[in-house]
Amino acid sequence: MKVVIVGGVAGGATAAARIRRLDEQAEIVVFERSGYISYANCGLPYYIGDVITDPDELTLQTPGSFYTRFRVDMRVHHEVTAVNPGRKTVSVKNLETGLEFEESYDKLLLSPGARPTQPRLPGVGLDRLFTLRTVEDTFRIKEYIETHLPKSAVLAGGGFIGLELAENLRRLGMEVTIVQRPKQLMNPFDADMASFIHAEMRRHGVKLALGYTVEGFEEKNGGVDVLLKDEPSLHADMVVLAIGVTPDTVLAKQAGLKLGIRDSIIVNDRMETSCPDIYAVGDAVQVKHSVTGENALISLAGPANKQGRIAADNICGGNSRFSGSQGSSVIKVFDMTAAVTGINETNAKKAGINADTVILSPMSHAGYYPGGRVMTMKVVFEKETYRLLGAQIVGYEGVDKRIDVLATAIGAGMKATRLKDLDLAYAPPYSSAKDPVNMAGFIIDNISKGFKQWHLEDADSLPRDGSVTLLDTRTVGEYRSGHIDGFKNIPVDELRERIDEVEPGKPVYLICQSGLRSYIAARILEGYGYKCYNFAGGFRFYDAVKNDRCLIERAAPCGMDK
Repeated sequence: MKVVIVGGVAGGATAAARIRRLDEQAEIVVFERSGYISYANCGLPYYIGDVITDPDELTLQTPGSFYTRFRVDMRVHHEVTAVNPGRKTVSVKNLETGLEFEESYDKLLLSPGARPTQPRLPGVGLDRLFTLRTVEDTFRIKEYIETHLPKSAVLAGGGFIGLELAENLRRLGMEVTIVQRPKQLMNPFDADMASFIHAEMRRHGVKLALGYTVEGFEEKNGGVDVLLKDEPSLHADMVVLAIGVTPDTVLAKQAGLKLGIRDSIIVNDRMETSCPDIYAVGDAVQVKHSVTGENALISLAGPANKQGRIAADNICGGNSRFSGSQGSSVIKVFDMTAAVTGINETNAKKAGINADTVILSPMSHAGYYPGGRVMTMKVVFEKETYRLLGAQIVGYEGVDKRIDVLATAIGAGMKATRLKDLDLAYAPPYSSAKDPVNMAGFIIDNISKGFKQWHLEDADSLPRDGSVTLLDTRTVGEYRSGHIDGFKNIPVDELRERIDEVEPGKPVYLICQSGLRSYIAARILEGYGYKCYNFAGGFRFYDAVKNDRCLIERAAPCGMDK
């Protein structure tokens, strides 16, 4: 059996190694148009920022090392220019010599990945305008920085690459501005949770121009002007386009393969395309979102590696299946960690799911053990069924651990109420006896038994006419340092003695700093016959989100107030 693989890196290289492990006699040829067959593309921004100093560390395997171990014919600087399903060949061009030839196959695996999205805007292609996707892109940016010593950069796009690159350019001492059309960074997160990411970026000097549309680029004064719709332009010494990626499916389209979202390659759960003996994996393929069941594009290394293994199994006569992807991911944002899995509240509602959320601010480990830090968790679930839909966490240590537990729970089809039952490891340096995941489960379990919440979007519409009681249960000092207009302050520990100050017969809407004291107050009041609603997230959450929204609405592109 002869297998030809188009593209290396996560999907293609994984498949090649797996095929060899399953079939020692198979002939395996991999064509890769770049000079690298297996590299750590997630580490590229950290090489630019000198966190990774040895460029060889970016290369996981070389053609030589891959051949030595797996006897796979890795041909770099070879571009496949056409797929010919009728003849079962691919047309190939050697980019070093210009030689063109055809290579036959019994099985073909397409792993072309995705390319940086290039908007059709004036000025795209300028020398000082870069994209970051490959090792070659990284070296090009690194060489420019070392040669020209730029002092400022504009990053068009606020996703994974944009944030990681912003951090690393700031590490080099550059002024950095992120500009993009959405009014938040990191769209996998809800806007309220993104507020904490925004605050961390601002704290480290990154300017955010959110809600602005880029209309083009011009060379000016030895740098680049980023032209914005209805706003003054931004000027920088260099610009990086990081507005996302587009499936690289020119070959598949020309070969007549069936295509889906944004011309991605449609595959079944065996990673088979619409053409016999042709498989496809990685960022170029359309997958099923395992939470919604809808078609999706999820450009992450984890799913690509799994798909490569599954395709290899089936090429070798097996029957492996890809169950879909739920988009679990984590990112370092300066000193902070942000992680997400499943779907957020925004996308749940767009999908027509009747979703609810709980928001909590637990410590990373036992409060009495030194070094604990607060994290903010948002868990999304379906009303009535309590199906676990997704989670977002922003904090410091322990964020990755909790998101992986929640990702596993979603993958296992657990109900959100079952989170309270998980038997998770505990020692004071690592967790609390009631782990943050358990705490989310306790809150959801309370809701399933009739406990009521109110949410951030309800704040402005709460009646201030006396028909309801608005109660802040923090200390007097906390209340004086900031509170929501219309809320009366009765500290929770004084509530029983001051119960006569809460008018009977009226619903009570409560808030405290994190949600715990107001929950206790709600239980006290319920014991006296009051109907209570507790704020999801607490004043800490409310204040962070409201401040962020004010900054976004007031901020001019230069980062200064209008």
